[in-house]
Amino acid sequence: MSFEISGSIKTIFPEQTFQGGFNKREFLLTTKDGKFEQEMNFECVKEKVELVAHLQEGDAVTVSFDIRCREWQGKYYTNLVAWKITGSGRGNTKPATDEAPFEPDDVILDEEPPF
Repeated sequence: MSFEISGSIKTIFPEQTFQGGFNKREFLLTTKDGKFEQEMNFECVKEKVELVAHLQEGDAVTVSFDIRCREWQGKYYTNLVAWKITGSGRGNTKPATDEAPFEPDDVILDEEPPF
């Protein structure tokens, strides 16, 4: 199931690479929820890290994403995995790809997850 949300880029984190060549890049999105701002941490994995390359802090964007959850050593971790990012009129954001959503079966971590 895919979701979509709009907001502005607050922070873009450096790309991370793990054993086996798995890579990801995270960014923080700020959005209004009623009268309060909410911040959400998204990640782009594998070839989707390129979606973040054209973003700048303050850019207004719409993020299409999937929610993924997995168990590891008795704990559950939920991730917001972005697969499409489009600009909504501010900043230097270039439209991102219209490719299909990321398939989570492609990800295999060779080490402990970075949580």
